[in-house]
Amino acid sequence: MIIKGRTKPFVMLILEALVRRLPLSHQKYQLILEELGRRQAGYQGEKSLDYYYRELPNEKYMILHDLNLPDGDYNCQIDTLLLTSEFALAIDVKHFAGKLIFDTENEQFIQFHNGKEKGYPYPIAQGERHQKYIKKLLAKHHFPPVPVEYLVVISNGYASYVVTGNKAYKVKPRVCKADVLLNKIELLEKQYSNPLLTAKDLRKLCRLLLKMNTMPTNYILKKYGIQGSDLLTGVLCPTNQNHTLIRKNQNWYCPSCDTFSKDAHMDALKDYFLLFGSTITNQQFREFAHLKSRYVAKRILLSCDLQSFGNNRFRKYTPKDFT
Repeated sequence: MIIKGRTKPFVMLILEALVRRLPLSHQKYQLILEELGRRQAGYQGEKSLDYYYRELPNEKYMILHDLNLPDGDYNCQIDTLLLTSEFALAIDVKHFAGKLIFDTENEQFIQFHNGKEKGYPYPIAQGERHQKYIKKLLAKHHFPPVPVEYLVVISNGYASYVVTGNKAYKVKPRVCKADVLLNKIELLEKQYSNPLLTAKDLRKLCRLLLKMNTMPTNYILKKYGIQGSDLLTGVLCPTNQNHTLIRKNQNWYCPSCDTFSKDAHMDALKDYFLLFGSTITNQQFREFAHLKSRYVAKRILLSCDLQSFGNNRFRKYTPKDFT
């Protein structure tokens, strides 16, 4: 049963907003653009695994995609978490091309592609962190100590991989190609056949994870050392995002393109929520959208189908979702 469906990951949405809102001359712009490219490829890889997830018994497996769970000042992002009465399985998807090497002796992950060698964070270390995180969460909230496992799944069918080093025997069972995923899950079913979580426990755990799921805005901005003052404000032109719109005749007008837009503020608000925080006030919206009138700002905010709380100048608006 799919508890949290697959949508474009928050991290990708934030990176896309950063690409729109950072000046091209910013020293971190190229790094962010490269990470966005990797995330986009990874997202395609994650979607390709849906073909296999649909084969899992609907009544047995609780499936949660793209979980972003708070971990102090950081973020625990799990591509897919499978929950059963007998065990939990965190799945990390890699969609790299070429030849991939899991070097267990030096604990590093290397890609050879198009004659180039490049290193990436070690997926096994990430899987171990996810495993520890879920175990601590279960203990903290007084759930039975259900076994927690992890897998690194290579979703690119044309990629090859090898596991080398003195700990290869430990890591090999943790890595597989996508078409072997169901076989790996079947082995776990045989290994863990003792139900520890009741149906009520599973529902409670799923509710908890959904409640904890939060947008990793601060994590991404801290990762790249991005300050709010680094970001470009204004309502951007839908045709050319290098141009900023002005409010004219109850529409948004681009002097450079000589075009009007009725709802260009919607994308501006989405960028604000992704980069600055999950709430916005009338004053903050005026400053971000370059508006002078609080009444115009109020009319726009009220037309956007946002949730709101508080009264008068203390009123804040927050999005219902980001999909």
